[in-house]
Amino acid sequence: MLTERIEARYDMDMEHLQAAVTAAPAANPDATDIVKWHGHLVAAQAALNRAEDDLLTALETQHSEVDDPTMGLAHRVNAAVATRDGRAIVVRWLLDPDALGKKAAAELLARLRPRTGPAVQTSAPQRPPGTPAQASASRAGGAVR
Repeated sequence: MLTERIEARYDMDMEHLQAAVTAAPAANPDATDIVKWHGHLVAAQAALNRAEDDLLTALETQHSEVDDPTMGLAHRVNAAVATRDGRAIVVRWLLDPDALGKKAAAELLARLRPRTGPAVQTSAPQRPPGTPAQASASRAGGAVR
């Protein structure tokens, strides 16, 4: 269902969207984020499927009470479900332009992204010829005692 929503939003299938993001990841940061988290979601679903298959296989051999290794597999399934669900929440949030906190997150990401404008001047400005340089202590209000 989420894959269909992503494909509808970008008007292309996931394979083409992934190729576009790989070719130009900075062209559309939102698409790049969605593709990345969709990949995490797909991987989490695959891990959940494997964990469920392992648990079912172990349960078929149990005669009465569940043994500790099988209980460990059940915990692995629970952890895989939590991981998958968490990643699905992230994908849903990324798809929703009106999601709670979206504006604040966009502002934070904008501040964290590399700047493309001119760099801030880090060297001292040039003085006109013949102007003496002042000592830093005198500029700061005198020497520290």
